[in-house]
Formats: sequence, C-alpha cells, structure tokens
Amino acid sequence: MLDITLIGTGGTMPRKDRFLASCLLNVNGHSVLIDCGEGTQVSFKICGRKMKPIDMICFTHFHADHITGLPGLLLTMGNEGRTEPVTIVGPVGLTKTVRDICVAAPNLPFTLCFRELTELKPFVSGALTVTPFRAKHSIPCIGYTLELPHRGKFDIAKAQKNNVPMKIWSILQKEDTVCFEGNIFTSDMVLGAPRKSIKLTYCTDSRPTEAIRSAAKNADLLICEGMYSDDSKLPLAKEKGHMLFSEAARLAKSAGVQKLWLTHFSPSLDDPQSGLALAQEIFSDTECGFDGKSITLKFV
Repeated sequence: MLDITLIGTGGTMPRKDRFLASCLLNVNGHSVLIDCGEGTQVSFKICGRKMKPIDMICFTHFHADHITGLPGLLLTMGNEGRTEPVTIVGPVGLTKTVRDICVAAPNLPFTLCFRELTELKPFVSGALTVTPFRAKHSIPCIGYTLELPHRGKFDIAKAQKNNVPMKIWSILQKEDTVCFEGNIFTSDMVLGAPRKSIKLTYCTDSRPTEAIRSAAKNADLLICEGMYSDDSKLPLAKEKGHMLFSEAARLAKSAGVQKLWLTHFSPSLDDPQSGLALAQEIFSDTECGFDGKSITLKFV
C-alpha cells in the first residue's frame, strides 16, 4: 500500500492556514517528498509526520515556493538521527541550485546524491518506479508519476514445472532472485503476470498539456495544480503558467483517473471549497486538498 499526505497546499507564498505545496509518500517505512517550500518542516510537525525516513526528495522546479524549505528540512532530518544518503531529484540545474541553497545547512550527517534529469526516463527508487514528465510553466518544470508494482500471484503449477524447491517458494514471492544449493532461481519462475500497480501522478505549476494527461492515464490519484477556482482568471493563468480548477478537472476526466485532488492554491483564494462545485460538474470525484489531507492507496 502507498500512504500519501499533502504537507502543504499553497502556491506563491504561505498563509497562516496554508503552507506551500509539498507532498509526502510512504511505502514500507521509506518516504519520498515532492517539493519543499518555505515552512515545510513546520507543516510536517503539525501533520504529525516524521522527516527522518525521507530517502528521496523530488523537485518540480526551482521557484522559491517549492525549494526554500530544503535547508531547514535537511538539518531537522539530521537532528532526528538520519545518517543514510538522501537522493535529490529535479530538472537541469539541480546540483548547483541545491548546493547553493544548502550553504545554510552545512555539515549534514548524511550524503546528498543528485539525480539531475537531463532525460525524462523512468527510474526505480526502492519499491517505486518514478516517471518524470514535462510540465508547461514559466521555467523548466517537471511532474512525476510514481507507481508501486504489484507482483503476480503465486502459481504452484508453474513453480513445480520449473523445479523450484519448495523451501524457497515463499522467498521468491518477495525477492527477485534467490541462490539455493548453487542454482539461481527467479521470481518469474513461481509468479503469474504482474497485477495492476498503484499509480499516483503529481503535477503543479503548469498549463494543461497532453504530457500530463498521458502521464496520469488511469492513475488511482491525480494531485494537480488548481491555482484559480474562477474561470474568469483564465488570462492570468495563461500568463503565469498556472491552471484553473476546471482545467484540472478536464485533465482528470480525459485521463480516466480514479480521483483528483486539487492543490497549489493562490494565496488570494481564501476558501478553495467555494469553487469546488464547478470542477465536480466536470469530474465528479474531485476534492480540494488541504494541509494534512491523507489517503492510503491499496492494491485491488
């Protein structure tokens, strides 16, 4: 299963009731954070989440409302006892940007490992497959699809046909490869075809694009930018490279997702719920995010 928590849901600048956009994923005790704006670590504490288990931080882009919380977060992770390396992922320019901003976080007790996305290709991080895709903003910006694969069912007939020793059947249901009595056995020798994965797509700071729709196709959850609730804000959305509630809802509908969470609200938007009905007319399973909103996605 995949636990997802919105740590912050604001855009541009924090409000007293809304921190800046950030999302936490947890699987098997390991965590991934997407974006880290000002106040992220404060919202972590309010939400009751731990920072120490964060193995990877993915940045969508380098506007201040998505990255300036990083030094404080890293320092707190170290103070909580983190010593294992942390992988930092993001667009071209990542390494220099993070190193520059982290002069404010010297002598960390763990190593930062950089994955600068010169090519938008899928990669594996722990149990998750991460697929970055291009968003359309005023500067280079990336969205992320994260999938938790679901292994196939154990097939006793297949295991027997492949002469797999019974002693390692249970191990191969969890591990890809096992060496037993000098022979190599692989999980595909005992498992059926993979089942449907759990799929999350996350995208903020973008105009609607085919790349987002394609990346989110059949996702269990799409967390998407909803900067403005009022359709009259369309000229401003186009100028700034942002999205309306209604545009996000159309994306969700066309992508065939199960559920849409709106996030990254304009600081001028006092009550996102006030504009929700319009989005729900387009895509009924639309919800407004809020700091601390969480869900556990389970295999079907």
